[in-house]
Amino acid sequence: MAHPRSLQLMKTPTTRISRMWIAILLGCLSTFGPVAAQERQAESGTLRVGVSPVFPPMVFKQGKGFAGVEVDLARALGEKLGRKVIFVELPWEDQIEALNATRIDIIMSSMSITTARRYVIDFSRPYLLVGQMTLVRREDQNRYVLGFPITPPGTVGVLKATTGEFLVQRDFPKAKRKVFSSADEAAQALKRKKIDLFISDSTLVWRLAGLHAAEGLAAVPLVLSEEQLAWGIRKGDEKLLAAANEFIQKAAQDGTLNRIFRRWAAVAP
Repeated sequence: MAHPRSLQLMKTPTTRISRMWIAILLGCLSTFGPVAAQERQAESGTLRVGVSPVFPPMVFKQGKGFAGVEVDLARALGEKLGRKVIFVELPWEDQIEALNATRIDIIMSSMSITTARRYVIDFSRPYLLVGQMTLVRREDQNRYVLGFPITPPGTVGVLKATTGEFLVQRDFPKAKRKVFSSADEAAQALKRKKIDLFISDSTLVWRLAGLHAAEGLAAVPLVLSEEQLAWGIRKGDEKLLAAANEFIQKAAQDGTLNRIFRRWAAVAP
């Protein structure tokens, strides 16, 4: 026997049709909502840049503001687009969610291109080739003279939700792992022997090795992976994607990229 309410709806086909059109309309609004939001943001003249300032020299805190390679590139991109740059600080693991929820327009935060990320966001053309490297106490450098061991010794430090953490999970599943929210926190743990090595982007590892050389930290000159850094852009935002690609190509050709990288290569946060 049919439910009484079902019988009532069956007697009012006009009501059923109206509800169907409402559902279709809502579906259309949800489909075009992000696109409309993108257009409104572009018209407002701002470019909201998602940053996680824990990756010196690429992006980090300096005083009350942000500094680094990505910050200079963001400002140069904003100038090209004629849009005021607004930096939005986010935890690293929240960047993609914020992008797809239209809270930011672009991720410029030392993000590597990965297959998994490509499923949910688009990437600009790569602007830098990096790899995962290891930071250790100088007294332990000799352990890696003949190469990287199948199982890293002791506890491995990584940054949460980064390709460094993914690499350790994939290539060294038996290794004891400790997750940190910042590179400085990891470096301090390494000095205090709370961890035995720290794996992260080569740009970050070389910088930490330089900053903490007098305190006994050093980089192991072995690259564990090869990765391309690029900017994350919301799927469907073809206009911003094309503009970012054009900017990167021109910046590489006229020397802008090299000048910015050299500027921050040896500057402490």
